[in-house]
Amino acid sequence: MAIKSLIINPGSTSTKVGIFEDETMIMDETLRHSTEEIAQYDSIIAQKDFRKNIILDFLKAQNQDIKSFDVVVGRGGLLKPIASGTYAVNDAMLKDIAEHKRGDHASNLGGVLAKEIGDEIGVPSFVVDPVVVDELEPVARISGVPEIERISIFHPLNQKAMGRRYAKEVGKKYEDLNLIITHLGGGVSTGAHKKGKIVDVYGAFNGDGAFSPERANCVPALSLVELCYSGKFTEAEMKKKIIGNGGFNAYLGTNDARDIIKRIDEGDEKAKLVMDAFIYNLAKNIGAMAAVMQGKVDQIIITGGIAYNERIMNKLKEYVSFIAPVTVYPGEDELLALAQGALRVMNGEEEAKIYE
Repeated sequence: MAIKSLIINPGSTSTKVGIFEDETMIMDETLRHSTEEIAQYDSIIAQKDFRKNIILDFLKAQNQDIKSFDVVVGRGGLLKPIASGTYAVNDAMLKDIAEHKRGDHASNLGGVLAKEIGDEIGVPSFVVDPVVVDELEPVARISGVPEIERISIFHPLNQKAMGRRYAKEVGKKYEDLNLIITHLGGGVSTGAHKKGKIVDVYGAFNGDGAFSPERANCVPALSLVELCYSGKFTEAEMKKKIIGNGGFNAYLGTNDARDIIKRIDEGDEKAKLVMDAFIYNLAKNIGAMAAVMQGKVDQIIITGGIAYNERIMNKLKEYVSFIAPVTVYPGEDELLALAQGALRVMNGEEEAKIYE
């Protein structure tokens, strides 16, 4: 009998929900949240009931009995650095998420929602390949300031899923390839996948790498320090300027690349400049990861929601195709990757890891 799973993948601007029987997707839906809706909440955890109700309403509208699920799986959040794998949601994990010592991010809601819904119907709850999967080489951790270490917080679930997808399509093993994979969503990350390990990454969090629809990321350090001490902003306001109100939101008042393309088509020169800068900075990140692998790159893979836009992809290819061929996988395979991770545990192929 097939194992039926409910998959929950909270993003900064959406909550993706999937229903699987074993590895077969029965249905999926992206429940989108506008900037105005998200702005009502002063923290990610404060959005829990808002997102849970949307999920339950969706299931009800699809005539899906909540008690028919055998397992509930959420995307992992900002936990301590851990090995890749499937983790049972436990009290230690929930405590770390509640205290959000390592940051406030939409992915934190994955385990919380999975645990709450799973407990209500009496089934296991898991997270798979949380955003804190850490495979960095020691040299990649050095920032230049001893008190600040470069850390690994990004989109490992989708990046690894896309790497494995490409490897399967070309008849090779993911572990035998050198890949540069860029995820383009509400957050942006670019990873150097060297023989199955992500040895360096421009992360989607913590102010590293290219700016994104909602995040400022890498900005001139001294200017940032001066702004922090200008007296104009509180610590919380400054953090929000970097994560949430940065990037597209800061310059153009929207986190939707489709809106920006429309404005460009209508002659908005500022929108064009910001989009050009976005693509330019992505290309710089990809070039840096090519240097990490000493130019030995088998393929560049672009994924995430923004990858649906052919105009942006074509412009990005103009910058980076000299490094290696470019494959575009619009959207992501995170729902399937989450389902597969839980299925391996439910079928006894591997044991669930314990978060401590």
